[in-house]
Amino acid sequence: MSSQPHRDHVVLPWIVQRTRLPLLSLRCLECRATVATTGEGRFRVNANGKLLDVWLLVRCVACGQTSKVTVHERAPVRSFDPVQLHAFETNDSASVAQTLLDPLVARRNRFTLKWNGAWRLVTPQEPPADASWPVQVKVEFLDPVPVRPEQLIAQGLGISRSETGRRIKCDIPLNRRTSTDFVFTVHPDPQGIFAVHPDPQGRCEV
Repeated sequence: MSSQPHRDHVVLPWIVQRTRLPLLSLRCLECRATVATTGEGRFRVNANGKLLDVWLLVRCVACGQTSKVTVHERAPVRSFDPVQLHAFETNDSASVAQTLLDPLVARRNRFTLKWNGAWRLVTPQEPPADASWPVQVKVEFLDPVPVRPEQLIAQGLGISRSETGRRIKCDIPLNRRTSTDFVFTVHPDPQGIFAVHPDPQGRCEV
């Protein structure tokens, strides 16, 4: 029986989080531009008898024209949770974010989200001194940012994408966009050193 103590592999945490709300890819009916913003985030609630319409207001980045994204349409008043309704009436920032990031709302209103410049990857400055090979990394998404793992890993580790293909084993396809948590394993380079260079600010954008 071996006398060497058992050592679990170190699992490094990476976090993907938004830095602001993404823009919308949505055609403006006024100037035909295709980028809109929620600005500071405002809802409009309209009562029609016992029915309510709720819209999220968005503004064209090019001409400033305001339009409405449907959140609820002719919904019975009694179907709303009082806390939720109050959040709509007071333009609660968390509700604005939750509404904008809701894929059902996006499909209903036929827009997609533009995440360029709206998120960052937070990584440790360097692996712990006692890290042993292979090194595992768990990527956690705090927000549904769609990324290609191979790009995220290459920039997060400071290695080329071709090197990523040689040294990385991942539990999901590397070239397919995802916004769900995943784990990947980093294998040593031929010289047996860690040989990765995370961004000195602990962040990157893809």
